[in-house]
Amino acid sequence: MTTPWGEVALARNPEDPRDRLRAWDASDAYLLRHLAEQDVPLSGTVVVLGDRWGALVTALARHRPTQITDSWLGQEATRANLARNGVEPGSVRLLTTQDPPPERVDVLLVRVPKSLALLEDQLLRLAPSVHAGTVVVGTGMVKEIHTSTLQLFERILGPTRTSLAEQKARLILCAPEPALKRPANPWPYGYDLPADVGPLSGRPVVNHAGVFCADRLDIGTRFLLGHLPPTAGAQRVVDLGCGNGVVGTAVALANPQAEVLFTDESFQAVASAEATYRANGVPGHGEFRVGDGLAGVADDSVDLVLNNPPFHSHQATTDATAWRMFTGARRVLRPGGELWVVGNRHLGYHVKLRRLFGNCRLVAGDPKFVVLKAVKRG
Repeated sequence: MTTPWGEVALARNPEDPRDRLRAWDASDAYLLRHLAEQDVPLSGTVVVLGDRWGALVTALARHRPTQITDSWLGQEATRANLARNGVEPGSVRLLTTQDPPPERVDVLLVRVPKSLALLEDQLLRLAPSVHAGTVVVGTGMVKEIHTSTLQLFERILGPTRTSLAEQKARLILCAPEPALKRPANPWPYGYDLPADVGPLSGRPVVNHAGVFCADRLDIGTRFLLGHLPPTAGAQRVVDLGCGNGVVGTAVALANPQAEVLFTDESFQAVASAEATYRANGVPGHGEFRVGDGLAGVADDSVDLVLNNPPFHSHQATTDATAWRMFTGARRVLRPGGELWVVGNRHLGYHVKLRRLFGNCRLVAGDPKFVVLKAVKRG
């Protein structure tokens, strides 16, 4: 990426030479050009919210910024990109969306996330640290910035306007008003599940901001809950890409003897899963892990993997994440262990599962979704 201060070498995570998606886009470059052209002072506490692969903090590393991200993969990409560009360790402070934000923020740079709820939650958490002199600049592609996005900045921080578009990117320029009367933070959000979803019927679920379908049960997960496998003999079960943890919690309620691992690359998701699990007073043993799928899980150590894989990476549609999840599941399953997947019918996951496992059975289907089972044959 070309910046006003020179070239920056960047890569996404996990690194794949076949991946044609860049680790930055025009909105990142536009924001950096704006900072240089407007000679924005960067001597105070600089906070970068939502920096997807570390492009912004890598370019601004000399100013010792703080990055706040919900993505474990994004944070690891940032570490790798900082090292790739010779940045001294410790120059950039890496925080997650679950960590307390800095007490004072002099420059707030926001890469607009896909989730409006996550933006709301994070702006409300950061607002007490912002003062009248704080420079607030948001950035995103034109298709990512909506009237509701601008209204959030205005309602939480102060008067907001947008820039002209450049290369289909736009800036959000906000003048903070510390005395502004802000709404209470509605996150995390809890509700009771419907009465027809198996072991979790009528039970509470907790969602931190940014978790998929945080205000309701998504229809894919609902379909899987209606077709969960019998787990009486399963000793170790993984809720892979756990989201708010309803699938793994349902298994734990049905089989208290099972050890259930909840894993997701979103810090918000794993916090939600743990909160859902605790809210239901599950007597079994749960483990909660933020990371890249099943990395770190021992080979041949799991009886059952349950998975509702995402098919988007930010704005890009891709099956790369699903393929990594499936290959990871095959590695960690014991011989005879099963991978159960729910997905949109049109995604054709059965083809990938047959290629990888040598078998795949349709457990259930409707016009939109299928539940598939693949068994590890030794």
